[in-house]
Amino acid sequence: MHILFVTETYFPEINGVARTVQEMCSGLADLGHNIYLIRPRQKYPHTPDPRLKLEVLTSGLPLPGYPGLQFGLSADRQIRQILVDYPMDAAYIATEGLLGRSALKVCRERDIPVLSGMHTNFHEYSTHYGAGLVAPLVVSELRRFHNKCAGTLVPTKAMAAELSTKGFQRLHVWPRGVDTQVFNPSHRQPYLRRDWGLAEGDLALLYVGRIAPEKNIDQAFEAFKAIQQVCPVVRFILVGDGPARTRLQRVYPEALFVGAKVSQELAEYYASGDIFLFPSLTETFGNVVLEALASGLAVISYDMAAARELIEHGKSGILVPAGDANAFVKQACRLASQPDLISQLKCHAIDTAAQQGWGKITRSLEEIFTFL
Repeated sequence: MHILFVTETYFPEINGVARTVQEMCSGLADLGHNIYLIRPRQKYPHTPDPRLKLEVLTSGLPLPGYPGLQFGLSADRQIRQILVDYPMDAAYIATEGLLGRSALKVCRERDIPVLSGMHTNFHEYSTHYGAGLVAPLVVSELRRFHNKCAGTLVPTKAMAAELSTKGFQRLHVWPRGVDTQVFNPSHRQPYLRRDWGLAEGDLALLYVGRIAPEKNIDQAFEAFKAIQQVCPVVRFILVGDGPARTRLQRVYPEALFVGAKVSQELAEYYASGDIFLFPSLTETFGNVVLEALASGLAVISYDMAAARELIEHGKSGILVPAGDANAFVKQACRLASQPDLISQLKCHAIDTAAQQGWGKITRSLEEIFTFL
């Protein structure tokens, strides 16, 4: 097939959408499909992806709060020319901004079936940025956009059920995968733990992801402070960057903020931890939960998104009722004080992640495109 991908973020940008879209493109290319990508021009030098048949860079503007990211502008003329030069069998639109709307409009003009993806809970995020009153309008606009598509990919059954009640149509559950060659316990590094001030028997708490208000990271710090009361030596390491980092570093100087990490270095940080604290309540999926499981971490998360789909409570991780902050802290302390339970969860976490390889996930995506 000849498939057009439209996205406002792509590798080497560091976020879940960029990683997922890259895996979609590369995975389908490895299966023999021709992949054409349209995205905004990034700030840093462009390195073409050799697996892509064509990569077109469009104009963009900095995303407020995330100056390293660009949101795309309308590009009707460029997209029309691409569709003249390279007739497409289908298109995938990952982001619902001006560039995505432009692509949807042009593809509909030419009767090209379009799949869209719900990668971000924009209506949930709005409450964390002082715009909670407009959340219903956001839902309405998202529904209008996605219902014009031949289908919309959502990462979990729970999200499909929620969006269905809000009038979203033609939903397909398509989860995320993980590369277990990259993320696995073999990358544990004693030198990293020494840098953190930890011996092998000490406890490393880890958070990986955007350092932003919608991630509810203060809840993880509440758990960290409580764990300090029951564990003699414990460190909290936060991997990532974002608009809340400056404030959190000022409020919690005892934590280690190491910035964003990628590839092998990121895998080593994961594998060198012990407990993964994930207090977010706004995830569509949460790729980092799957990466943490694959890396052999004991994960504690609210019972939603990827955690709900993948974790068996008490066996492969710890699930807490969504929004129950006291339970999150209590369960984190219980886990931290039980080394045997940590070891048990780690073993089953690896087995769980092994079932989510990208190969299987990409073949299911191929099937969805085939039946558009």
